[in-house]
Amino acid sequence: MTTIHVTHEDAVARVTLARPEVRNAFNAEVIRELRDAFTALSSDAGVRVVVLAGEGKTFSGGADVNWMRDALALSYDDNVADAEAMSDMFRAIDRCSKPVVGRIHGAALGGGAGLTAACDIAIAADGTTFGFTEVKLGIIPAVISPLLLAKIGQSHARALFLTGERFNAKHALTIGLVHQVVDENDLDKTVASVVRELGSCGPNAVAAAKTLIARVSAATYDETRGITAAMIAKQRASEEGQEGLHAFLERRPASFVHDGE
Repeated sequence: MTTIHVTHEDAVARVTLARPEVRNAFNAEVIRELRDAFTALSSDAGVRVVVLAGEGKTFSGGADVNWMRDALALSYDDNVADAEAMSDMFRAIDRCSKPVVGRIHGAALGGGAGLTAACDIAIAADGTTFGFTEVKLGIIPAVISPLLLAKIGQSHARALFLTGERFNAKHALTIGLVHQVVDENDLDKTVASVVRELGSCGPNAVAAAKTLIARVSAATYDETRGITAAMIAKQRASEEGQEGLHAFLERRPASFVHDGE
């Protein structure tokens, strides 16, 4: 891979956008490599947590200027295919069976804000700038909208999609786009703390919890009765569930607890 770096340290995979010279901007290659990386990590039994980050001074500044210039010549059908490829990339991150922790710094604009929304847990440095800036270019944040609406809701989307205004990390926290805002000097320490917390959980339970959220969110209230009963019964009866409950009752650490970062 040439536009991202994927490294492994114990049970933690780190996916790093590696185009700092263009503020880790998106192009077709970035989109393809991110999709492929998260698809592979989702099925990697040796990975417990994925950290998503960006090299250099910026997490991601959005779309690459040259990629946008090339898009001017695309037909309608080519534009659809281009957008669908990006959608597949975001879905690979969003539906990754491993918890995804976002290390957000510098700026997360356009697609970069979409990446932030795709993370299960997003931790931002206090100097980070955010924005759904597409309307400033005469376009719309269409592909990232399902992720963003799930995080910030329609009310904040109406204010921020329509103006394209930039906003700071404190406001991103207020609207639910990120989960913690810390001093940039504490960013890595905070990410490491969250990774350790996730390592204390049953990995199959974490994956099931992600599935639970998606299924319950898409179901009617009446449908949730059967969905939730079946899912908790399956997890309780599983080897991991049995081990976790026995460990709790016996006042000992469960065998699935992972202390590494």
